Amino acid sequence: MRLLHLSDTHLTASGFDEDGVDAAASLDRILHDVRFVPDLDLIVVSGDLADDGSVAGYTAVQERIERFAAERQIPQVHCVGNHDDRAAFAQVLGTGHFDAAGRDIGQTAVIDARAAVSEVSALRVITLDSLVPGSAHGVISDAQLAWLASVLARPAPNGSVVVVHHPPIAPTFVPWMAVDGLRNAEALGDVLAGTDVRAVLCGHFHLQLAGSLRGIPVSVTPGVVTRLDLTTRPHLWRGVKGAGATVVELGTSGGPLFHAVQARDPHAGEPVYLVDGRTGADVTTED
Repeated sequence: MRLLHLSDTHLTASGFDEDGVDAAASLDRILHDVRFVPDLDLIVVSGDLADDGSVAGYTAVQERIERFAAERQIPQVHCVGNHDDRAAFAQVLGTGHFDAAGRDIGQTAVIDARAAVSEVSALRVITLDSLVPGSAHGVISDAQLAWLASVLARPAPNGSVVVVHHPPIAPTFVPWMAVDGLRNAEALGDVLAGTDVRAVLCGHFHLQLAGSLRGIPVSVTPGVVTRLDLTTRPHLWRGVKGAGATVVELGTSGGPLFHAVQARDPHAGEPVYLVDGRTGADVTTED
Protein backbone atom coordinates (compact mmCIF):
# COMPACT_ATOMS: atom_id res chain seq x y z
CA MET A 1 0.00 0.00 0.00
CA ARG A 2 1.08 3.56 -0.65
CA LEU A 3 0.01 6.44 1.60
CA LEU A 4 0.37 10.18 1.18
CA HIS A 5 1.11 11.65 4.62
CA LEU A 6 0.44 15.37 5.15
CA SER A 7 0.46 17.39 8.35
CA ASP A 8 0.26 20.91 9.75
CA THR A 9 -1.75 22.56 7.00
CA HIS A 10 -2.62 25.44 9.42
CA LEU A 11 -5.42 26.88 7.30
CA THR A 12 -7.64 29.65 8.66
CA ALA A 13 -10.78 31.53 7.70
CA SER A 14 -8.55 33.99 5.80
CA GLY A 15 -6.29 31.33 4.29
CA PHE A 16 -3.20 32.77 6.03
CA ASP A 17 -1.65 31.29 9.17
CA GLU A 18 -0.66 33.25 12.28
CA ASP A 19 2.80 33.93 10.79
CA GLY A 20 1.34 35.49 7.66
CA VAL A 21 2.07 32.52 5.39
CA ASP A 22 -0.47 31.73 2.66
CA ALA A 23 -1.41 28.33 4.08
CA ALA A 24 -4.05 27.70 1.42
CA ALA A 25 -1.47 28.23 -1.34
CA SER A 26 1.01 25.93 0.46
CA LEU A 27 -1.53 23.10 0.56
CA ASP A 28 -2.55 23.69 -3.05
CA ARG A 29 1.11 23.63 -4.09
CA ILE A 30 2.02 20.33 -2.43
CA LEU A 31 -1.15 18.63 -3.67
CA HIS A 32 -0.36 19.83 -7.18
CA ASP A 33 3.23 18.65 -7.06
CA VAL A 34 2.42 15.14 -5.76
CA ARG A 35 -0.30 14.58 -8.36
CA PHE A 36 1.87 12.12 -10.29
CA VAL A 37 2.74 9.87 -7.33
CA PRO A 38 1.27 6.61 -8.61
CA ASP A 39 -1.14 4.18 -7.00
CA LEU A 40 -1.97 6.05 -3.81
CA ASP A 41 -4.29 4.07 -1.54
CA LEU A 42 -4.89 6.57 1.26
CA ILE A 43 -4.31 10.18 2.34
CA VAL A 44 -3.40 10.81 5.99
CA VAL A 45 -3.42 14.27 7.57
CA SER A 46 -1.87 14.13 11.04
CA GLY A 47 -3.20 17.22 12.77
CA ASP A 48 -3.02 21.00 12.99
CA LEU A 49 -5.45 21.28 10.12
CA ALA A 50 -6.77 24.71 11.13
CA ASP A 51 -4.44 27.27 12.71
CA ASP A 52 -7.38 29.21 14.16
CA GLY A 53 -9.57 26.18 14.96
CA SER A 54 -12.33 27.64 12.79
CA VAL A 55 -15.04 25.83 10.87
CA ALA A 56 -13.97 27.82 7.81
CA GLY A 57 -10.39 26.60 8.22
CA TYR A 58 -11.45 22.94 8.42
CA THR A 59 -13.78 23.37 5.49
CA ALA A 60 -10.98 24.83 3.37
CA VAL A 61 -8.72 21.86 4.18
CA GLN A 62 -11.46 19.31 3.62
CA GLU A 63 -12.49 20.74 0.26
CA ARG A 64 -8.93 20.48 -1.04
CA ILE A 65 -8.19 17.02 0.36
CA GLU A 66 -11.58 15.70 -0.69
CA ARG A 67 -11.08 16.91 -4.25
CA PHE A 68 -7.63 15.30 -4.44
CA ALA A 69 -8.99 12.04 -2.96
CA ALA A 70 -12.08 11.97 -5.17
CA GLU A 71 -9.98 12.30 -8.32
CA ARG A 72 -8.11 9.16 -7.24
CA GLN A 73 -11.06 7.39 -5.61
CA ILE A 74 -9.17 6.83 -2.37
CA PRO A 75 -10.04 7.27 1.34
CA GLN A 76 -8.77 10.04 3.62
CA VAL A 77 -8.03 10.11 7.35
CA HIS A 78 -7.50 13.10 9.66
CA CYS A 79 -6.56 13.54 13.33
CA VAL A 80 -6.39 16.57 15.64
CA GLY A 81 -3.27 18.49 16.70
CA ASN A 82 -2.45 21.14 19.26
CA HIS A 83 -3.81 24.00 17.11
CA ASP A 84 -7.08 22.20 16.48
CA ASP A 85 -10.48 22.60 18.10
CA ARG A 86 -12.30 19.34 18.76
CA ALA A 87 -15.80 20.73 18.31
CA ALA A 88 -15.05 22.51 15.01
CA PHE A 89 -13.09 19.48 13.77
CA ALA A 90 -16.07 17.22 14.51
CA GLN A 91 -18.54 19.63 12.92
CA VAL A 92 -16.73 19.51 9.58
CA LEU A 93 -14.88 16.17 9.62
CA GLY A 94 -16.86 13.96 12.00
CA THR A 95 -14.59 11.10 13.02
CA GLY A 96 -12.02 12.19 10.43
CA HIS A 97 -12.23 8.86 8.57
CA PHE A 98 -13.75 8.90 5.08
CA ASP A 99 -14.05 6.18 2.47
CA ALA A 100 -13.41 6.68 -1.23
CA ALA A 101 -16.95 7.97 -1.68
CA GLY A 102 -16.48 10.63 0.99
CA ARG A 103 -18.62 8.90 3.63
CA ASP A 104 -17.66 9.04 7.31
CA ILE A 105 -16.77 5.45 8.24
CA GLY A 106 -14.81 5.93 11.46
CA GLN A 107 -15.69 4.09 14.64
CA THR A 108 -14.90 5.46 18.07
CA ALA A 109 -15.72 4.62 21.67
CA VAL A 110 -13.71 7.29 23.49
CA ILE A 111 -15.58 10.14 25.15
CA ASP A 112 -14.14 13.67 24.88
CA ALA A 113 -11.47 12.68 22.35
CA ARG A 114 -11.30 12.53 18.56
CA ALA A 115 -9.91 9.00 18.34
CA ALA A 116 -11.26 6.65 15.68
CA VAL A 117 -10.54 3.56 13.62
CA SER A 118 -11.39 2.34 10.12
CA GLU A 119 -10.04 -0.13 7.57
CA VAL A 120 -8.62 0.48 4.11
CA SER A 121 -8.01 -2.67 2.05
CA ALA A 122 -7.73 -4.68 5.28
CA LEU A 123 -5.20 -2.19 6.72
CA ARG A 124 -6.47 -0.87 10.04
CA VAL A 125 -5.94 2.88 10.45
CA ILE A 126 -6.18 4.30 13.98
CA THR A 127 -6.19 8.01 14.76
CA LEU A 128 -5.40 9.18 18.28
CA ASP A 129 -6.10 12.51 19.96
CA SER A 130 -3.03 13.99 21.69
CA LEU A 131 -4.47 17.49 22.01
CA VAL A 132 -3.96 19.28 25.32
CA PRO A 133 -5.97 22.50 24.86
CA GLY A 134 -3.83 25.60 25.25
CA SER A 135 -0.54 23.66 25.25
CA ALA A 136 2.07 22.82 22.63
CA HIS A 137 2.85 19.37 24.03
CA GLY A 138 0.66 16.30 23.65
CA VAL A 139 -0.74 13.55 25.87
CA ILE A 140 -2.82 10.49 24.98
CA SER A 141 -5.42 9.96 27.69
CA ASP A 142 -5.68 6.76 29.71
CA ALA A 143 -9.14 6.20 28.23
CA GLN A 144 -7.69 6.31 24.72
CA LEU A 145 -4.85 3.98 25.61
CA ALA A 146 -7.32 1.45 27.05
CA TRP A 147 -9.47 1.75 23.92
CA LEU A 148 -6.39 1.38 21.70
CA ALA A 149 -5.36 -1.78 23.55
CA SER A 150 -8.82 -3.27 23.01
CA VAL A 151 -8.72 -2.42 19.29
CA LEU A 152 -5.25 -3.92 18.82
CA ALA A 153 -6.15 -7.10 20.73
CA ARG A 154 -7.40 -8.52 17.43
CA PRO A 155 -4.84 -8.39 14.58
CA ALA A 156 -5.99 -6.91 11.27
CA PRO A 157 -5.37 -8.85 8.03
CA ASN A 158 -2.85 -6.29 6.74
CA GLY A 159 -1.77 -4.91 10.08
CA SER A 160 -2.35 -1.47 11.58
CA VAL A 161 -1.08 2.09 11.24
CA VAL A 162 -1.38 4.58 14.11
CA VAL A 163 -1.72 8.29 13.35
CA VAL A 164 -1.06 10.81 16.15
CA HIS A 165 -0.04 14.46 15.91
CA HIS A 166 2.65 14.63 18.60
CA PRO A 167 5.72 12.46 17.93
CA PRO A 168 6.85 9.95 20.58
CA ILE A 169 10.45 10.56 19.43
CA ALA A 170 12.68 13.65 19.28
CA PRO A 171 16.29 14.48 18.32
CA THR A 172 18.42 14.84 21.44
CA PHE A 173 20.19 17.98 20.23
CA VAL A 174 16.92 19.95 20.17
CA PRO A 175 15.80 19.90 23.82
CA TRP A 176 12.50 21.70 23.30
CA MET A 177 11.22 18.96 20.99
CA ALA A 178 11.17 16.39 23.77
CA VAL A 179 9.24 18.89 25.91
CA ASP A 180 6.75 19.77 23.18
CA GLY A 181 6.33 16.25 21.82
CA LEU A 182 4.24 13.40 23.22
CA ARG A 183 4.70 13.48 26.98
CA ASN A 184 3.56 9.88 27.61
CA ALA A 185 5.40 8.16 24.78
CA GLU A 186 6.38 5.23 27.01
CA ALA A 187 2.73 4.55 27.85
CA LEU A 188 1.91 4.48 24.14
CA GLY A 189 4.85 2.15 23.56
CA ASP A 190 3.55 -0.21 26.24
CA VAL A 191 0.27 -0.55 24.33
CA LEU A 192 1.85 -0.89 20.88
CA ALA A 193 4.54 -3.43 21.81
CA GLY A 194 3.86 -6.88 20.37
CA THR A 195 0.89 -5.76 18.27
CA ASP A 196 0.37 -5.66 14.51
CA VAL A 197 1.18 -1.92 14.25
CA ARG A 198 3.46 -1.43 11.26
CA ALA A 199 4.11 2.30 11.58
CA VAL A 200 3.29 5.38 13.65
CA LEU A 201 2.74 8.53 11.57
CA CYS A 202 3.11 11.97 13.19
CA GLY A 203 3.43 15.68 12.45
CA HIS A 204 3.87 18.69 14.77
CA PHE A 205 7.64 19.23 14.40
CA HIS A 206 7.42 20.57 10.81
CA LEU A 207 10.42 18.51 9.73
CA GLN A 208 11.31 15.07 8.45
CA LEU A 209 12.28 12.66 11.23
CA ALA A 210 12.40 8.88 11.47
CA GLY A 211 12.96 6.60 14.43
CA SER A 212 11.20 3.84 16.34
CA LEU A 213 9.10 3.17 19.41
CA ARG A 214 9.51 -0.29 20.90
CA GLY A 215 10.84 -1.44 17.53
CA ILE A 216 7.91 0.04 15.59
CA PRO A 217 8.92 2.55 12.88
CA VAL A 218 7.90 6.15 13.57
CA SER A 219 7.79 8.75 10.79
CA VAL A 220 7.38 12.49 11.28
CA THR A 221 6.40 14.27 8.07
CA PRO A 222 7.48 17.81 7.11
CA GLY A 223 4.92 20.57 7.62
CA VAL A 224 2.77 21.78 4.76
CA VAL A 225 2.56 25.43 5.84
CA THR A 226 6.22 25.85 6.86
CA ARG A 227 9.33 23.76 7.44
CA LEU A 228 11.59 23.93 10.49
CA ASP A 229 15.23 24.48 9.56
CA LEU A 230 17.58 23.03 12.19
CA THR A 231 20.79 24.39 10.67
CA THR A 232 20.63 27.41 12.99
CA ARG A 233 21.90 27.58 16.59
CA PRO A 234 20.39 24.84 18.82
CA HIS A 235 18.36 27.24 20.98
CA LEU A 236 16.72 28.91 17.96
CA TRP A 237 13.69 27.84 15.92
CA ARG A 238 13.93 28.94 12.31
CA GLY A 239 10.78 28.47 10.26
CA VAL A 240 11.09 28.67 6.48
CA LYS A 241 8.77 28.41 3.51
CA GLY A 242 8.46 25.16 1.58
CA ALA A 243 5.61 22.68 1.78
CA GLY A 244 6.52 19.03 2.35
CA ALA A 245 4.89 15.62 2.60
CA THR A 246 5.84 11.94 2.91
CA VAL A 247 5.01 9.00 0.70
CA VAL A 248 4.73 5.90 2.90
CA GLU A 249 5.05 2.44 1.37
CA LEU A 250 3.86 -0.60 3.30
CA GLY A 251 4.29 -4.25 2.40
CA THR A 252 7.36 -3.71 0.25
CA SER A 253 10.79 -5.24 0.64
CA GLY A 254 12.70 -3.44 3.37
CA GLY A 255 9.60 -1.49 4.34
CA PRO A 256 7.93 0.45 5.59
CA LEU A 257 9.59 3.08 3.43
CA PHE A 258 9.26 6.82 4.03
CA HIS A 259 10.02 9.12 1.11
CA ALA A 260 9.88 12.85 1.87
CA VAL A 261 8.85 15.14 -1.00
CA GLN A 262 9.00 18.94 -1.25
CA ALA A 263 6.81 21.25 -3.29
CA ARG A 264 8.51 23.14 -6.10
CA ASP A 265 8.19 26.54 -4.48
CA PRO A 266 10.33 29.44 -5.77
CA HIS A 267 10.22 30.88 -2.23
CA ALA A 268 11.29 27.65 -0.50
CA GLY A 269 13.86 28.33 2.19
CA GLU A 270 12.85 31.95 2.74
CA PRO A 271 12.65 32.67 6.49
CA VAL A 272 9.25 33.06 8.11
CA TYR A 273 10.13 33.32 11.78
CA LEU A 274 13.08 33.07 14.15
CA VAL A 275 12.27 32.30 17.79
CA ASP A 276 14.48 31.91 20.85
CA GLY A 277 13.43 28.52 22.21
CA ARG A 278 14.60 29.47 25.71
CA THR A 279 12.24 32.42 26.01
CA GLY A 280 9.70 31.98 23.23
CA ALA A 281 10.51 35.49 22.00
CA ASP A 282 10.93 36.48 18.37
CA VAL A 283 14.48 37.46 17.50
CA THR A 284 15.98 39.21 14.50
CA THR A 285 19.49 37.81 14.52
CA GLU A 286 21.10 34.40 14.90
CA ASP A 287 24.13 35.74 16.75
